[in-house]
Amino acid sequence: MQKTITILRVFFFGLCMLGSWMYLFIAGDESPLRVFTIGACFGGLVILIDVYIKGFSLSGFSALTFGLAIGGLFSYMIASSPLFEPLAEEYPEGVYMVRLAVTVVMMYLGAVIALRGRDEFYLVIPYVRFDPKYADQPITLIDTSALIDGRVEAICRARWLTYGLVIPSFVLQELHRVADSGDPRRRERGRKGLKVLNELKVMPNLDLRIHEVDLGAGERVDEKLVFLAKNMRARLLTTDYNLAQMAQFRGVDWLNLNELSQALLPDVDIGQSIRVELIREGKDNHQAVGYLRDGSMVVVNHGRKLIGSTVEVEITSIVPSSAGKVIFAEHLESSRIEED
Repeated sequence: MQKTITILRVFFFGLCMLGSWMYLFIAGDESPLRVFTIGACFGGLVILIDVYIKGFSLSGFSALTFGLAIGGLFSYMIASSPLFEPLAEEYPEGVYMVRLAVTVVMMYLGAVIALRGRDEFYLVIPYVRFDPKYADQPITLIDTSALIDGRVEAICRARWLTYGLVIPSFVLQELHRVADSGDPRRRERGRKGLKVLNELKVMPNLDLRIHEVDLGAGERVDEKLVFLAKNMRARLLTTDYNLAQMAQFRGVDWLNLNELSQALLPDVDIGQSIRVELIREGKDNHQAVGYLRDGSMVVVNHGRKLIGSTVEVEITSIVPSSAGKVIFAEHLESSRIEED
């Protein structure tokens, strides 16, 4: 990219010099040194401006253009108002200067206000996103439930989710309310969410931003999230099933951490060895029962004496059920001891 820009700069400078030569040829100026100097200075000045604004983002440029346009519109409305008509004939120069001042001031204020709020500029022009390096990647809004859940930190640390993460200000406010709750459980969950947020903030591979926006005090947080995600053309990261269904109904893409967790769980087959914690007695005298991370029940033969410990068992059969599946397994060491 830098090589291409350098070639364009050289080409532009060459065009400036060519333009100077054409002016010299057509106008017949007797001072070629002066003409070429003016051409070189003009080309160099434009390239210098280009270098100086190298870090100016596309969203900033769009916001600046929009602010100047709005400022110009307001200045035109003020300057063309009947207030200046009585003085226009008597003091034309003074009215002209006042109108010029109004134009400059309004365009300046429009540009400054637009640049300060350029992160919200996509609400006016939806195609404006984050920095150019993230322009081709989707933006993701984070729900309060995803922050409290905590797994989003591990996902981002593993670089599975590395782009355009946005936390709306009303989500942050809700998280603070949960952290300040009188209920000890809610307070602990809120503090966990704030801790996760601070961990995400310092990750160098993550573009995390707080989105300052107020969509109405009377609206529910879920409704605000769906509305904002739809306007930003963003995805919604959550663990709330009802919120995910609402987003799907409104045509908003969503990512559910619970579904991701279920998808990453390894499948089990007959003859496979797994480790399971035995927590209670089974139906038969020698059986013990444990559960896998996906909620599947594991019935272990010859495992009753090992209740309270984590053991390695071999799967002997898998029976589907209305609640999922029931896995029957054998603790081989206990089986051999009983046979002996």
